[in-house]
Amino acid sequence: MPERAATIIGGGIGGLAAAIALHRRGWRVEVLERAAEFTEIGAGISLWPNALRALEVLGLDGAVRALGAVEAAGGVRDRQGRWLSRTDNAELARRFGHPLVVVHRADLLRALTEALPADSLRSGSEVSAVRDDGHRLVVDHRRGESRPDLVVGADGLRSAVRRALWPDAAGPRYAGYTAWRTVTEPLAGPPSEGAVTWGRGARLGYTALPGGRMYCFATASLPAGTATGSSEYAELLRRFGSWPDPIPALLDAVPADAVLRHDLYDLPPLPSFVHGRVALLGDAAHAMTPNLGQGACQALEDAVTLAHCLDGTPDVAAALRSYDLLRRPRTQAITRRSARLGAVGQLSWPPAVLLRDTAARLMPPRAPLRSMTSVLGWTAPGHRVTATESESH
Repeated sequence: MPERAATIIGGGIGGLAAAIALHRRGWRVEVLERAAEFTEIGAGISLWPNALRALEVLGLDGAVRALGAVEAAGGVRDRQGRWLSRTDNAELARRFGHPLVVVHRADLLRALTEALPADSLRSGSEVSAVRDDGHRLVVDHRRGESRPDLVVGADGLRSAVRRALWPDAAGPRYAGYTAWRTVTEPLAGPPSEGAVTWGRGARLGYTALPGGRMYCFATASLPAGTATGSSEYAELLRRFGSWPDPIPALLDAVPADAVLRHDLYDLPPLPSFVHGRVALLGDAAHAMTPNLGQGACQALEDAVTLAHCLDGTPDVAAALRSYDLLRRPRTQAITRRSARLGAVGQLSWPPAVLLRDTAARLMPPRAPLRSMTSVLGWTAPGHRVTATESESH
């Protein structure tokens, strides 16, 4: 087939991964990013076995693993610091072929950009319109006009591509709680395992990054747009500074200007992820709450699945219909599951909190991993299922 061109709108994790997957299959790609540079100001990100399989398809699993830290163990604690459930990462790796790896978002984004030709990365290229003139797709942007064979909308929760081509679709919905994210300075003796502590209408979790740093995240049930009236670091200390060890020490190691806060949203289910030769990917298609740590993981799955569906066929529209059939049911189910887990974690009525914590404490040790098989046991289309993966199903 002659060389085909793809315009990817959005230079985040999903958009860059899609560009890499297509580029390695002979497509001419351009990534249009409205920001002045390809960068990420976020904190940590969890890459579960399914994400590492997707990175394996892209040829980047080794490079990304070298940038991150493997979580040895983790689990859930109650407000007094008692363990409710624990997970052994060695068992995770045995079941699913890969461990849980935590990396800084900026490091992951850098690895993805370095895997693409420099001239395919076009920052400062905000898109003003996407249309189909009946013969070719047309993308108007700050740098001019593109006429690709394929457009991928990977422009996030408030996707302009989705608003333009899915005008009747419901917008993002507030999950009912806000989140703080931060990374500590290097610690002399960082915790040996990660944990999420459940409170009443609030949670705080932490996990290791390379170099003795810890990634910390917290949530609190508040109306959307609630102003703190103080610095976000001061608010984090006020809400969580008296929680059980090692939380106070971790917060003491956080730079006062390094706390990010975002209200959390997900996306109601779309009837389709495709519109002719335009496909939505990642948060633009299925934004989800972070309770399962699957947002970026699902975007990586999207990217390699999209490229697989387009491989070997000149009919882009038909390939995208296959992509939609493969990705929409799975990602929408995971979005619902993440929302349910978040609702449980944010319970605040004392009898409900007691019941939740008791149920978690009585759960068999291997039940949490077993329950995640449908999520973590994903295999990239066109790739053989290994014996280890077969055993986990």
